[in-house]
Amino acid sequence: HVGPTIKRPYLNAIVNRVNKLGADAIAITGDLVDGSVHRLGLHTQPLARLAARDGVFFVTGNHEYYSGADEWIAEVRRLGLTVLLNQHVLRHRDDATIMIAGVPDYTAHHFHPGHKSDPRAAAGMAGEQADVRILLAHQPRSAPAAAEAGFHLQLSGHTHGGQFFPWNLFVPLQQPFVAGLHRVRDMWVYISRGTGYWGPPKRFGAPSEITLVRLVPAV
Repeated sequence: HVGPTIKRPYLNAIVNRVNKLGADAIAITGDLVDGSVHRLGLHTQPLARLAARDGVFFVTGNHEYYSGADEWIAEVRRLGLTVLLNQHVLRHRDDATIMIAGVPDYTAHHFHPGHKSDPRAAAGMAGEQADVRILLAHQPRSAPAAAEAGFHLQLSGHTHGGQFFPWNLFVPLQQPFVAGLHRVRDMWVYISRGTGYWGPPKRFGAPSEITLVRLVPAV
């Protein structure tokens, strides 16, 4: 939510901490901005410093569609990130293949008809070939469709973990999960509380987070 109160120094600090983790891949699951590229382009420049050997990936959140999604998609790509719009990439570890896929925001089609969220299309014909299938989807409520499409893990945000009272009472009315690790059929879904905030600069009982996910073999 880079915007009125979250500026370049805040994002710069996040980039520094994320890079220190040494993750194989970095995922930004939407709601990066609250404002136009013209107003905020200077403040999102630190994203160009994100580095991971398997790539840095971005999917749109609902706030991108309030802020000029096409312009932001072009800007994020200019900064060197891979934008996944019902698309995937394949990465390899020894004899295993990992799919990292992404969908537009759950409500994107209301703003951009060409951006209807479709987990099955994101997997494409490679769905059955990948040993591990990960979906980046801004809203937790994408999870049933993701599980149906055969994903093993969905990474989401959107909820801010409730952020503050009384908003925390309304989030469960819209979303199946608010924060943390959950199960939908055969798929895990993890909802981050996010690194920033929306609206007033405060949180109550929902601290911000940078999440490091480690995949381990099933036993």
